[in-house]
Amino acid sequence: MDLKEIKKLIKMVEESEISGLMIEEGSMRVKIQKDFSGQAYAAPVQMMAPAPQQQAPAAPVADAPAAKPASDTAGLIAVKAPMVGTFYSASNPESPAFVKEGDSISSGQVVCIIEAMKLFNEIESDISGRVEKILVKNGDAVEYGQDLFLLRQ
Repeated sequence: MDLKEIKKLIKMVEESEISGLMIEEGSMRVKIQKDFSGQAYAAPVQMMAPAPQQQAPAAPVADAPAAKPASDTAGLIAVKAPMVGTFYSASNPESPAFVKEGDSISSGQVVCIIEAMKLFNEIESDISGRVEKILVKNGDAVEYGQDLFLLRQ
């Protein structure tokens, strides 16, 4: 993507009723947003971890189940959410899920969709492997960096 294309995108955003646009082309990401005056500007996309939330200490539970041994996830690699949004396992409610537990997937394969600000973003796996565990449900809100799937290579 060259400077001319970026300028065209900025002009399109300024003239439209949308508040912003994010485009990813190869390793380059461009985010264009309008400020309060309606003027569009391009800003580098930066993914930031959410601020830690303080929680009240949990009360001890008498009949709490034993914690799962760490060996359940030993050797598994997580596919993480690259953004905050709503998780969808398929492109629409009538379509089958992109992946199911036990499926073998390859690097670059679409594994889910995350909706962020009314934009549906296809999420691709950056590794190949077998899906051992799906950690979120369809329609769940996800945070940046949250584990979505566990894969065994």
